Amino acid sequence: MVLEGLGKSLRDVLNKIAKASSIDDNLVKEVTKDIQRALLQADVNVKLVLELTKEVERRASQEKPPAGMSLREHVIKIIYEELVKVLGQQKVIPLSKQTIMMVGLYGQGKTTTTGKLARYFFKRGLKVGLIAADVHRPAAYDQLSQIGQKIGIPVFGDPQAKDATKIVIEGMKHFHNTDVVIIDTSGRHALEGDLIKEIKDVAEIAKPNERILVLDATIGQQAGPQAQAFHDAVNVTSVILTKMDGSAKGGGALSAVAKTKASIVYIGTGEHLEDLEPFNPERFISRMLGMGDIQSLLEKAKESISEEEALETTKKIMSGRFTLKEMYKQMEMLTSMGPLKKLMSMLPGFGMPGLQDKINVEESQKRLASYRIIMDSMTDAEMEEPKLIKSSRINRIAKGAGVDPKDVRELLHQFNNSKKAVKGFMGNRKLRRQLMKQFESGEMDVKQ
Repeated sequence: MVLEGLGKSLRDVLNKIAKASSIDDNLVKEVTKDIQRALLQADVNVKLVLELTKEVERRASQEKPPAGMSLREHVIKIIYEELVKVLGQQKVIPLSKQTIMMVGLYGQGKTTTTGKLARYFFKRGLKVGLIAADVHRPAAYDQLSQIGQKIGIPVFGDPQAKDATKIVIEGMKHFHNTDVVIIDTSGRHALEGDLIKEIKDVAEIAKPNERILVLDATIGQQAGPQAQAFHDAVNVTSVILTKMDGSAKGGGALSAVAKTKASIVYIGTGEHLEDLEPFNPERFISRMLGMGDIQSLLEKAKESISEEEALETTKKIMSGRFTLKEMYKQMEMLTSMGPLKKLMSMLPGFGMPGLQDKINVEESQKRLASYRIIMDSMTDAEMEEPKLIKSSRINRIAKGAGVDPKDVRELLHQFNNSKKAVKGFMGNRKLRRQLMKQFESGEMDVKQ
C-alpha cells in the first residue's frame, strides 16, 4: 500500500478521535501534535506541516459542525480537507487523441513509466504507439521494445540511431493514424544544456499536448526543486511520481511537487506495468485514512474484467446456478485485479486501526491461490456437482494439487458457505427479478 506508514499513523489519529469521551481543545491539540509527527516522519516540509496543523487547530476550535454532523465527525472532516488541500488540485489527462513527451533524469523510471502509461491508455480502448527517442542510453530501444511486446503496443525506433529529432520525425509519420503517441526521450545525470536543447528540439517537432516529467518519489522534498527546474527549462505540464510504494519520503515528494506549477497526474504504486494510478488527492487521502475508494475499485474492475464475462457469471449466480465453476470464475476476476491488500484498501473502513490485524490479507491471498490449484485438479463433473466429491475423490484431488486432504475439505466448506450466502441473498424473488431486468437492459453498467 502507498505510504503505508503515514496512513497507519493518520488512522491512529482518527481512532483516537473516535474513542475520545469528548472533543475539547486539549484533544485537538494532542491530535494536531500526532499529525505533525506523522507528516514529518513522511518527510513533508516542516513549514507546510506547521501551516496545516495550525489550520486544523483553528478550524476545529472556531467552526461549528454543519447540521446533522457531530463535532467528532466535523473534526475528522477538517483533517481530511486540510490534507487534501496540501496535495493541490487534481488534473486529468483526457482519454483522447494526443501526443505525450516523457522527460526526466537517469534512474527515475522514465522508460518503465512510459510503458505503464501506454498500457493505461490502451486498456481504455485507445490505439497507442511508442517512439524510442532515447538515443544515448545503451539498450534503451531494447528495453522499450520488450515492454511494448508485453503489453501489445508497437514501438518505433532504431537502435543504431544517434539523432533523436530524426527518430521523432519518422515516428510521428509512422503513427499518424494512432490515437496516443508517447515519446520516450533521453535522460541525463543532471539537467544539462544538451539535454534541454534536445528536449526543446523534440518538442518543436512533435508539438506534444503533454510534457510529462517522471520523478522518483524516494528523493523526497528534492522532487519539488527538480520539478520546478524542468518546468522552467522546458515547460513541463504534468508530473508522474514513481516508486510511491513503501517510500518513506513519498509524502515529501507529493507535497513538494504539489507546490510547484506542475500537476501530479499519476503515481507509480509498484513494479508491474499495471501499477500506475491517476492521482486524485481526495481519493488518495480517503484511502490513507481508511475511508476507502469505491470509484477506483470499480474502475480497476472494469479494466481487469471484461463486461461480458462479468455479466455472464453474474447472470448464472442470479438464476440460482452457483457451482465451483462460478466460484473459480469469481476468484479469477478478483486475482486479475491485483494484490488483495491493494484492493482491500479501497474498501471503506478496511484501513481503520485493528481491522487489518483481524484480517490476514497475505494469508487470504495464499489461500485463494491454493483454492484455484485444488480446483484445477478436479474434473468438470466435480466442478459442476461438488456433491460428487467424497473421501476417495478428496484424496485424489489433494494428491493432484500437492496439498493435504484437509485443504480440499476446507475449500468445499468455503464453497458451501458461499452457496448458502448466495441462496439467502437471491431468496428474495422480487429483488432477483428486478436485478435480472436491470442486467438484461444494461442499466447496471458502471458509469464513468
